[in-house]
Amino acid sequence: MRNAKINRKTKETDISLLLDLDGQKESKIDTGCGFLDHMLTLFACHSGFSLDVFCKGDTNVDYHHTTEDVGIALGSALKQSLGDMLGIQRYGYFILPMDEALILTSLDVSGRPYLNFEVDISAAKVGDFDTELVCEFFMAFTRSAGVTLHVKKPAGMNSHHIIEGVFKSFA
Repeated sequence: MRNAKINRKTKETDISLLLDLDGQKESKIDTGCGFLDHMLTLFACHSGFSLDVFCKGDTNVDYHHTTEDVGIALGSALKQSLGDMLGIQRYGYFILPMDEALILTSLDVSGRPYLNFEVDISAAKVGDFDTELVCEFFMAFTRSAGVTLHVKKPAGMNSHHIIEGVFKSFA
């Protein structure tokens, strides 16, 4: 089976994550951060993966530890789910036009972690979520998954849909 269960406990977070690459069930996500929940739900929906994430974190301080640690757990789960990687396509890319946003994403399941994140998000916050944490999420994810990920927003595109586009295109 191509699935993994990750439990990650630190001083700041306690995470239980289940990823099933061949899953067909509805995902259940509760990180304590509504915006992160929404983005992970989009990721699960558009990837076709089943994803259950439960996180209790120090969200009374901010969402940094929760966002970063969920990225680490999701990356670890992907790496474990892929196992020896036999039968997968190593490279993938996606171009997502979404309203006035355009996101370009390419992925190499290489075993070599690298993130190139060329996305200028003009808003400092979406609700109470600091948008700078999107890059932190993907940095944590790529390191723990061992993948190379390039995400780019072409110049001149300005939209509140950018973050949503990044998560959808990544899926």
